[in-house]
Amino acid sequence: MGKPGQCPDREIGSVVIPEKLQSLLDTMRPIDDQNQRVQMLLDFAGQFKEVPERVAARPFPDKHRVPFCESEAYVWAEKQADGTAKFHFAVENPSGISAKALAYILGRTLSGAPLDQVVSVNPDIVSAIFRQNISMGKGMGLMAMVQTVQKLAKDLMRETRPS
Repeated sequence: MGKPGQCPDREIGSVVIPEKLQSLLDTMRPIDDQNQRVQMLLDFAGQFKEVPERVAARPFPDKHRVPFCESEAYVWAEKQADGTAKFHFAVENPSGISAKALAYILGRTLSGAPLDQVVSVNPDIVSAIFRQNISMGKGMGLMAMVQTVQKLAKDLMRETRPS
């Protein structure tokens, strides 16, 4: 399975990690230097783009708010013609660097992935991405962000199933 803080191989049983997410995890895995990892996460946070107004505008509805997230993050799933989703995020706390970094990662790597793969992403990827750089409370909020994306993907899967 690998060392603690690492994500498992791309396929475990019938669970497949979306290709773009696996590629990012593979890129991050060998980075043991904490400063280098923090800089990479800061770069990701700097690339974060807020939810477009055509999807949502302030004040954002509570039903899109990520529970337990200290940075007051919100998530939306926009269904795509190919049956996948494009995930959009808002992070209301200007100091929410970790939330912005994860939002960028999730948006970039899970948008366009098969919904069944998005649903199967283990929230423990937060540990693989951030390692020891987050508190337990922040970790819970970030894991809840992954779980919110999973829930939205499940909801879209239910909508697209024939009755």
